[in-house]
Formats: sequence, C-alpha cells, structure tokens
Amino acid sequence: MLFNGIGASPGIVIGKALVVEENEIVIEKKAINDLEAEVKKLNDAVEISKTELEKVKAKVANDLGEEEAEIFGAHLLVLEDPEFIGEAENKIKSESLNAEYALNEVKDMFVTIFESMDNDYMRERAADIKDVTNRVLRHILGIKIVDLSAIDEEVVLVAHDLTPSDTATMNKAMVQGFLTDIGGRTSHTAIMSRTLEIPAVVGLSDITCQAKDGDTIVFDGDKGQVYINPDQALIDEYQEKKRVFEEDKKALALLKGQESRTIDGKRVELAGNIGTPDDVEGLIKNDAEGVGLYRTEFLYMNNDEFPSEEIQYEAYKKVLEGMDGKPVVIRTLDIGGDKKLSYFEMDEEMNPFLGYRAIRLCLDKTDIFRTQLRALYRASVYGKLRIMFPMISSLEELLAAKEMCQKVKDELKAEAIAYSEDVELGMMIEIPSAAVISDILAKHVDFFSIGTNDLIQYTCAVDRMNQKISYLYNQFNPAVLRLIKLVIKNAHQEGKWVGMCGEAAGDQKMIPILLGFGLDEFSMSPISILRARRLINSVTEADMKKLSDEVLVLGTAKEIEAYMDKFIESK
Repeated sequence: MLFNGIGASPGIVIGKALVVEENEIVIEKKAINDLEAEVKKLNDAVEISKTELEKVKAKVANDLGEEEAEIFGAHLLVLEDPEFIGEAENKIKSESLNAEYALNEVKDMFVTIFESMDNDYMRERAADIKDVTNRVLRHILGIKIVDLSAIDEEVVLVAHDLTPSDTATMNKAMVQGFLTDIGGRTSHTAIMSRTLEIPAVVGLSDITCQAKDGDTIVFDGDKGQVYINPDQALIDEYQEKKRVFEEDKKALALLKGQESRTIDGKRVELAGNIGTPDDVEGLIKNDAEGVGLYRTEFLYMNNDEFPSEEIQYEAYKKVLEGMDGKPVVIRTLDIGGDKKLSYFEMDEEMNPFLGYRAIRLCLDKTDIFRTQLRALYRASVYGKLRIMFPMISSLEELLAAKEMCQKVKDELKAEAIAYSEDVELGMMIEIPSAAVISDILAKHVDFFSIGTNDLIQYTCAVDRMNQKISYLYNQFNPAVLRLIKLVIKNAHQEGKWVGMCGEAAGDQKMIPILLGFGLDEFSMSPISILRARRLINSVTEADMKKLSDEVLVLGTAKEIEAYMDKFIESK
C-alpha cells in the first residue's frame, strides 16, 4: 500500500509502526457493591500514573531543563491533592459509584471552577486537570497509554499529529521517524523533525487508520512516499536507498569547514534557525556559519511568568558564546496569533494573526520590551549579536523600535554596564506592506531577513495550517517570488544585506532562484545546511541569475515548481 504525503525531513526509514491513538474514553455510571475494591482500583490507577509522571518529569528535566519539566510537576500536584482524589473516594463510598464515573464527576466539577476564574493562568490549570485525570481514567479502564518516553525499541511513530509535549518527552534514540495525518512543511511536527534530524512525512490524511502496531513501514522523508507492509523486493530496494542515503551523509560531512561559495565566487552565509540555547549543538554539528533566527518566544512560552532580565541574559549569552564569534540573529519577542502565554491575558480577537502581536505588543508593553533589550545588549559583549524586529509593517514601528534600543543603551551607559557598540539592527520582511516600502525601510536598518512562512500566508491570504486550502500556500507563487526579488534589490541599492529565515531558505528547489535574486544569507533547519552548501558550490551565480529571470516569466506556481524539479534532477 503506497501513501503520498508531504516530505518534511529527509531520510530513508524501514521500521515497525507504533500507532499513537487518542482512544475515546467512554464513562458509564454503574452501581457498585464492593466499595473498598473500587476505592483500591482508583488508588492503584493514581499510583501508576504518579510513577509514570515522575519518570517523564525526570527525563524532561534531564533532556530539556527543570523549567520545561514543571508542567509534569503540576500534574503530580493534582494527583497529590487530598481534596481532589479524596473527593472521588467519598463519591465512591457515599453514592456507591464506580471509580471512573466518580473521578470523572470530580474532574468536571474542578474544571468548571477553574475555567470560570477571571485569571488566565488559573483557567489554563483546567487543562492540567483534564490531562492528568484522563491518564488515571485510562488506567482504570484498561485503555492503552503510549508512554513515548518509555519506548525501548526502534519504532516509527504514527499519529494524527504530534504535540510539542510529545516531541519533548519521547525517547528520541528509539524513534526512527514520524508519520502524521495532518500538517505541512511549516507545521510544528515538520519543523521539530528537521531540528531533531528525524525523517518524517506529514499530511498523510488517514495514516493512523491504515497502519497498525507492528506493521512494517518503509518511507522516504524527502519524497513523502510511505509504504505499509511492502513485499521483500521493495524492502530490498529501500535498503539500497538507505545505504545510498547514508553514503551521501558521509559525503556531505566532507563539506564541513568549506565556504558556501558558487563556482564563480559568490559567497553566501548558511545559518541555522533555533528555538533554545541547547539547539546550538545541532548547528555546530552541521557546520552552520551563524544563527539566522533565534526564536526567543520559546523562552517565554516555557515559563510560568515573564522571564527576568537575568534569565534572558544567561540564555542569550549561552548562544553567543556557543557560536564562538559567528553572527547570531536574535528575534525580539514574537507572541500572539497561535503563540500564547498562560500568564499573560490577551483579548480574544476576530483574527489574531493580524492582531495584537509581535512588535505591536512590544511597543505597547514597553516594560516587557525594555527588559528583553537590556538582556540582549548586556549579552552582546559575548559575541556578534544582531537584533531583529518581527512583523514590522510601517516605518513608524521600525523607528519606534530603534528608539527603544537607543534608550536602553543610554540606560546601560549611565549604569556603567558594558555592551557592544557593533550590534546590527534589522527587521523581518513578512508583511507585504513592508516588502512594498522596502526601499524606504532599507535606509533605517542594517539588514532584512525575509520570513517566508508568513510572507506567503499574508500575500496569498492563506491560513498555512488550513488543510482545505493548503494547495494555495506555495512558496513558488509568482507574487511571492517577485516580492522577494524586490526586497533584495531595494536593500542592495542601500548597501544592506538580506537574509531569509523562513522554511523556503532550505528548500533545494528554492535555493537556486534565491541565489539568482542575490540573497546573501540563508537560514534553515540545521539538517539542511550541508545539502544547501553542496548545491551552492555546484552552480554559478551567473547561471542562477538567468534561471531566476526565466522562472519569473512563468505564470503559475505549478509551472515554476515543475521547472525547478527538472533543474534539480539535472544536478
């Protein structure tokens, strides 16, 4: 059986399926005679759940840090709350109820109380109560729980989708690959699979219905082709493909230490995108020439309160020191849209992606912005820092952000706190209005970085997570390509450099076009860096300029992508 999805992370996988199911919990009310046995059933399930959560908490603390592990600490507190479990025991005894029904009743009562609170943080705790109660209920009812942290054999994870919690807790050493029903190249699962260097195919529609635990899975994470229980001939074919892929990885490793330069001498910078200081290890392993995007929002999202200046300073310092003098682009806080903070209440908006977020929020909540800028400038003495503002749509916003930077520098100088005078200031081009006035904006920045994920979304008016219209979300759309070319041209006329930190920067079919446009810096998932270097080193800038001109004559994204498919096949 062949299934076609979206290749999210390269690699050839031959493995055994582990289907991560969201089994529905059906609760029925039953009259019970042996009440003590029912109370024991409840307490046994609670103790099993506690043991599991302790293991998960310890693993996450070891792998990702104490702060990330605290969500599981909160789950343990729920199970240790005498009012919560005690109330369920009382219901069993006083109303002769079955354990699962009694516990579910108590859960619903507590969830209602928390969800009705005015405080956003307390409302979020309702989700913790639901999660931990469902874990206990599954044990009472004997429903299979797949503990991703306890995987002890090599498997291919098959899921409807994988949450950040799933990828944070799973035993990565035993996960050969991901297959999911939903998602695109810019979904969380896709980005995480590339960061973790685990092959993946997403957007397979109903792979969770088609695959069963133990099925033989064979797939190509580049082409997006997946087979379930293939014959031996096809397995042998993929064994050979896997051997070729591994040989290719060894060949790519030989490119470490080399420059990213076209045959006729055009030098570009290949950098990586990261979300935490720990991701620097992956950049060094893949010979990145810098950090093109450090998404600082994860520092905020993994906290129970706004991170202090000191916490931020230590994180930024760790990245700058880890990159050992190579340039590091750190994006200022970009929350809003689909990125919320449990401890910061934001009004409900009709369209949050076009609303109160990113630089708009920072320029309104200047105390939050000021704290981050102080931490950034203090850390700047430890490396080559570049500060980047997200979601700038007008000159007024850019000038206001730069003014805040100047105020912070004046403060630090007055306090005799050291900072570097060589910090470059730049902005993301992810809104069409910014691209259109990029000739004006370029006079006021040191660099641009094009965020294609949102630029495509806003230019084409397509929600990139909406499966029904995903065919319209395409980086080869001629309007998107023309905007990118315009931005690079306008920046270069002012003597400024241009990078790209969206997913398109690491796409083999996009790189030749971007080279032809004159892009100076490509920032991508670490796993894509050496492949990009090999491609860049194999072409001439002159030929890529001709190619990009030919591409822009074509009228549809489909024609352009087909043109680039032929070009890549010829390499």
